Amino acid sequence: MLVVRAIKADDLDALYVMATQVGSGMTTLKPDMKMMGDRVAIAVASFAETIPPEKRDYMFVMEDTDTGRLAGVCAIKGAVGLNEPFYNYRIGTLVHSSRELDVFTRMETLYLSNDLTGSTELCSLFLHPDYRTGNNGKLLSKSRFLFIAQFPHLFTEKLIAEMRGYQEESGRSPFYEGLGRHFFKMDFDHVDDLTAVGKKSFIAELMPRQPLYVAYLPEDARQVIGKVHTSTAPARRLLEQEGLYFEGYIDIFDAGPVLQARVSELRAMRDSTLAEIGPVAERDAACAPDSPAPAPEPMLVSNTTLRDFRMILSQSAPVNGALELPVAEQDALCCKAGDTVRTLTLNLRKNPHV
Repeated sequence: MLVVRAIKADDLDALYVMATQVGSGMTTLKPDMKMMGDRVAIAVASFAETIPPEKRDYMFVMEDTDTGRLAGVCAIKGAVGLNEPFYNYRIGTLVHSSRELDVFTRMETLYLSNDLTGSTELCSLFLHPDYRTGNNGKLLSKSRFLFIAQFPHLFTEKLIAEMRGYQEESGRSPFYEGLGRHFFKMDFDHVDDLTAVGKKSFIAELMPRQPLYVAYLPEDARQVIGKVHTSTAPARRLLEQEGLYFEGYIDIFDAGPVLQARVSELRAMRDSTLAEIGPVAERDAACAPDSPAPAPEPMLVSNTTLRDFRMILSQSAPVNGALELPVAEQDALCCKAGDTVRTLTLNLRKNPHV
């Protein structure tokens, strides 16, 4: 069984091994033992509520309970940019016109921006290649929304997610080569490593504050603005299903899109429900129907405990506020009959009237 749970201090070694497989472009999950150790310590303190909400970094791991192996990781940062600068490019438009020449032009521009400072951020989503099957990716990504729905008071109203930008198979970033390299004079991976460890002052020191005209960039750089890395496309679709959307902000290095949403408008806030775990009924095989029942809709089910948050994917669905959950699934959630859990359909329910 796969369980998404709050990270623990003794997950550090396994997390480091997983980070070695991520590759470049994900600054929040680098194989640096000190950086990761500090981050895990902050995550443990976050779940223990020993640091202020805006400084918290809730990290979750997906564990294969049959083997004890970590299958994935994801996280929610309480607020970004409060202790160190948080930069993006905002896509804008400048208009130039001349009545005398009868010329009117609209030019797309990039503005260096701190607009998203203070937002809650979804980050560090990575699923081990061995587990990229079935609904595992959905379980890992969407677990964070159920956590937010259970504890909305811990987060800001604006939620963002920086998506990994497009890279060629060789690892080359067309956007960085077309723009960033001119100012930073270093390789993309080096810049990526610096930002991962919090060294971001060079961005303000070296990047121009004036609007940059997109038309001046090389064609291959222009084509990837707002485009995600090939391996990130499924993650983007999952976030958009939950209510996030692209609003014209991109990463300053690889031009990956920054998705955003209002927490109050997330699907999990609107559709998730609380249910009480009821006793497991004993079924008589002789009374089974002649025709098999339709396959139940997969449900995300979580406990309601902050310190030891856990979530699974179940085939059980709540009925009239009660949920008949198999004992093994109760154990995975560290719950028992009579406890309250939060549930949400894994997939969007289609409107039969549309």
